[in-house]
Amino acid sequence: MRGKFITFEGLDGSGKSTQLAKLARGLRSRGVSVVVTREPGGTTTGEKIRDVLLHSATSGLSPLTEMALMFASRAQHIHEVILPGLSSGHVVLCDRFTDSTEAYQGGGRKLGSKAVLQLHEILCGNLKPDLTILLDNDLGLSIDRARHRNRRKSSEKDENRFEQENRAFFARVRNAYQAIAQREPHRVHLINARGTPRETHAAIMELVKKKLKI
Repeated sequence: MRGKFITFEGLDGSGKSTQLAKLARGLRSRGVSVVVTREPGGTTTGEKIRDVLLHSATSGLSPLTEMALMFASRAQHIHEVILPGLSSGHVVLCDRFTDSTEAYQGGGRKLGSKAVLQLHEILCGNLKPDLTILLDNDLGLSIDRARHRNRRKSSEKDENRFEQENRAFFARVRNAYQAIAQREPHRVHLINARGTPRETHAAIMELVKKKLKI
């Protein structure tokens, strides 16, 4: 049987990584085989592209180049990790997927949705998650969390490039996410992440059990 593909989306600082890890533990405790991965990255090639995309010293990338690099990482990720995981019957949990590109490059960089969706069809075979969990939090709080986290991590790895953007950029990203959720309500489910991590996890687990009968 084909596995299930579940993606986590939202602004940096919204709690995606924390909630993905909690869901992975929750599913594994129920005997479910889980693959955890992320974008950009997830493969040796993808992680090298991630370094280019997220490092604060990377300047001068055009929005189109940025989008092309995102899809280069994603195409390899699908080929090397996602499709093999699904073919083996695993639940694949991915931190970000094409919705992030539509939100950040389509919305934040003002490239629009059309180019993103066309590239997704061509390069990704129009692969759709079975469920997308969109974490929604206070805009200012998410930005502050992400900047604080990346300052703390900067001694290990610099991933501050997007956090240097202004509030208007992140407002466009959030609006694009909400538009995706309205366009695809059967796939994309918005979760209020303003409560405690435990409360958010409980809501996510209930959704996953209901939607995917896991």
